[in-house]
Amino acid sequence: MPKFKPVRQSRISDEVTEQIKQSILLGHFKTGDKLPPERDLAEEFCVSRVAIREALRTLENSGFIVTRQGVTGGAYIIDLSFQQLVNAFLDLFLTGKISIPELHHVRRLIEPEVARLAATRVTPEYTQMLRDALEAEKIPTASASEEVDRKTVVHFVLAEMCGNRFLEALVRSVVGLSKKLVETIDADPRPLHPVGMHVPIVDAVLSGDPEKAAEEMEKHAIEFGNILIQLEKTFRQNKY
Repeated sequence: MPKFKPVRQSRISDEVTEQIKQSILLGHFKTGDKLPPERDLAEEFCVSRVAIREALRTLENSGFIVTRQGVTGGAYIIDLSFQQLVNAFLDLFLTGKISIPELHHVRRLIEPEVARLAATRVTPEYTQMLRDALEAEKIPTASASEEVDRKTVVHFVLAEMCGNRFLEALVRSVVGLSKKLVETIDADPRPLHPVGMHVPIVDAVLSGDPEKAAEEMEKHAIEFGNILIQLEKTFRQNKY
């Protein structure tokens, strides 16, 4: 286990947070590991247990740990994901600080380039993943949430295929936000995103045609973006 250093009295919980976060990022703690008890952390940092609780709360809100109750309770390291970013974007949307047109603009800029790059990195494994994703879209679903999940898979596979992890992070964030918006507005995704919308994109990618893949993705982004923009207008009108 890493050795933590005593911290100054100013901004105590912030410094505790930063030291624990750096230890996680440096690999001293792995996903699933349990942090030492509050009492032990307080002794090692030479701070109060209140400061430790504040630091742990910050780490949990940031998506680094999860706090569990019970006999096996405590603070556990979790795998960092894009969900915290998606949640932050959703909060900004719900408070009117970002809009669907802005989200639509970002997707039009990013996703055609992702599709272009994906068309240059086709492998048998990715080919099967994309075909499986298209087939899954045809299967009737039991809920709107499951429907949205199935229709985001193609975007996530292409994002992974593109080979740029920053672009992948952006795609997962904006597509995840689109999913959350549909669920928040409580819209039925089936008429919003009919089966078959992804077929021209996947066909272009699997044929190894970067320009065609980008073109088809842009068409899709425009079409689906316009649907979401109209959906937002209805949501705002009903809300206010």
